[in-house]
Amino acid sequence: MVAGGKYTTYRVMAKDAVDEAARGLDEKVPDCVTQRVPLIGADGYPALWNSRHGLAERSGLHVARIEHLLNRYGSLVHELLALVAADPSLGAPLPSSDDYLRVEAVYAVTHEGARHLEDVLARRTRISIESWDRGVDAARTVAELMAPQLGWDQAHQDREVNHYLKRVAAEREAQQQPDDQTADAVRLGAPDIIPVR
Repeated sequence: MVAGGKYTTYRVMAKDAVDEAARGLDEKVPDCVTQRVPLIGADGYPALWNSRHGLAERSGLHVARIEHLLNRYGSLVHELLALVAADPSLGAPLPSSDDYLRVEAVYAVTHEGARHLEDVLARRTRISIESWDRGVDAARTVAELMAPQLGWDQAHQDREVNHYLKRVAAEREAQQQPDDQTADAVRLGAPDIIPVR
C-alpha cells in the first residue's frame, strides 16, 4: 500500500514502488520517465498565464479569480470555465471562503471523484485549513452544490454537514489538549464518514 504522500512526492513514491516490482520480473523494464511527464494541467500553463486577462474578460470573472484557478488547475481551467459559462452562479465565491469559487466544489465531484463533503473541504480544496472558520460556513452550500451531482436527498446532505461539523469540533477540541496523546484521542473520537478498515 502507498499512502500518506503529497502531490509533490507521489512521483517518487510511484517510481520506488514500480522499481521494486520490476526487480522481480524476468524481462527488462524500461527506465522510468515520470520526471519528464508533465503533471495534469501543466501543459500550456505559461501561455494561459499570459492570457489570463483575456480569460477573465471572456468569462466575466475577475482576473484574480482566473489567477487562482490557473494556479490550482492549470490548463484544466477551461473545464471549470465551461461549468461557469453553463451556470454563471458557479462563479460566485463560497461563504467565508472567498478565495474559492462554487465551481470548485462542483468540479471536485464531476472531475476529481469527490464523494463526501469532507473530501471537498479538506482534500480537493484547502478550505478546511485556509478559511478562518475551517469551512463551517461553506459546508451547507458545498453540500447543496454536491447534492445534484451525487443524487443526495436532504437527509444525506444533513448527514454530510453534521459529520463535517463534528470533525471540525473534534479538531478544535484537540488543539486545546495538554499533550499529543490526548489530542489524538480527541481528534480520532469523531468517526470517519466511511470507516477505514
